Amino acid sequence: MKSIRLIYSRIALFGFIAFTLSNCERNLSEDVVFAKFSTNPTVFIDGFSAGLEYRPFDGSKLDAFAVDTEVKYRGTASMRFDVPYEGDPSGAFAGAIFPDYGNRDLTGYDALTFWAKASQSASINEIGFGNDFGENRYIVTVNNLRISTAWTKYIIPIPDPSKLVAEAGLFWFAEGPENGNGYSFWIDELKFERLGTVAQPRPAIFLGQNAVVDTYIGTPFSMTGLTQTFNLDNGVNQTVRAAPAYFTFKSTNNDVARVSEDGVVSIVARGTAVITATLAGVRAQGSVTVNSLGNFVSAPTPTRNPANVISVFSDAYTNIPVDFYNGFFAPFQTTLGGAVRIGNDNVIRYTQLNFVATEFKNPTVNLSQMTHFHVDIQIPEGIDAGDFIAIELGDFGPNNVFGGGDDSSGRVTIGSGSLTSNAWISLDIPLASFGLTSRNNMAQIFFISDATISTLLVDNMYFYR
Repeated sequence: MKSIRLIYSRIALFGFIAFTLSNCERNLSEDVVFAKFSTNPTVFIDGFSAGLEYRPFDGSKLDAFAVDTEVKYRGTASMRFDVPYEGDPSGAFAGAIFPDYGNRDLTGYDALTFWAKASQSASINEIGFGNDFGENRYIVTVNNLRISTAWTKYIIPIPDPSKLVAEAGLFWFAEGPENGNGYSFWIDELKFERLGTVAQPRPAIFLGQNAVVDTYIGTPFSMTGLTQTFNLDNGVNQTVRAAPAYFTFKSTNNDVARVSEDGVVSIVARGTAVITATLAGVRAQGSVTVNSLGNFVSAPTPTRNPANVISVFSDAYTNIPVDFYNGFFAPFQTTLGGAVRIGNDNVIRYTQLNFVATEFKNPTVNLSQMTHFHVDIQIPEGIDAGDFIAIELGDFGPNNVFGGGDDSSGRVTIGSGSLTSNAWISLDIPLASFGLTSRNNMAQIFFISDATISTLLVDNMYFYR
């Protein structure tokens, strides 16, 4: 798998042009006509269009881009991008934006188009427009764009052209090694067009699903899974990730949940609200039902002497190094979530729980002097007769590595009779109850529900004596 971490860079390989505007004390006439932004649709046709800059991402291969006069689809030159190999000291990936900070009026176009080919078949992680190293208010992204060794035309539709009155981000991409190997790809005839064949818009939020979010007052969250799909004249249904500002959001109860233009949902009172959206007047598939549970009540604050505690997750103690609170073991795990902040508290919140692991193997922990495991859990949903939460501990054994035949694990199950809804449950479990053959190299804590319980809050997870 390719993993790319994008951090905006302040490096510009093409210098800025500074304009100094003189002060004017005279009042402007009502007859003054202000200049409009350029409607120039070209980005790269044998060279940069006026005002275009190249700005690579921090951590990327800074010289990944070049103008190539040998390989081109048409004319005299193309854009060449050299993706580094895994471990390349020049950069972990190739990625950059191509902005025009004079801004352009792109309302007259319905797509960004280009021709592309590569030295090998590959898939570009992210490519699109609207990234300006600023608010990225109207960013559009195509994920995993497949390219081949033959020149092919690609079309990235604009979700709603009327929004792009003054857009700076004309093109951007980010791509990592393919199976650890570097390669090159070329782009030519990069421009905005009005094709007139971008049809059948099908916007979606939450990837078209009807999601449910249980949350608390003062705990905002962002709308996710925002996409727009168009049918193109080549028969392709092209889906792009669209920024929240393309959408118009609506809440059925603004006294409970309100949505900003940037898709941030604020929770202001207890109750229920359903959030839907439209894009350019078309109803988006999907919704989110927000169940506000009121003010968040914190778990009890631990009072044990820190000298007798090895803490994995708690604001009351210094925690050991943790590799992750959700390793997501595909394809069997469905659990989402991890550490979040609710109000003034750090807690772990899991949704779609079937099983999940917290792992701390760098280093593992010697629990030979500890006697108990403590954790506070809360289940913000109804409890049925067959529901349960199982807690499993995993020790890596004398060789201190996973596997090798000397690992030890044990499980304690808390049945429905010991569980309550919407209240913190403090569990203090003797380590002897887990039946472990070794406690010298503890590395894992599992929570398991087999999908009988969907949502779980966790706090104050520690071992003590």
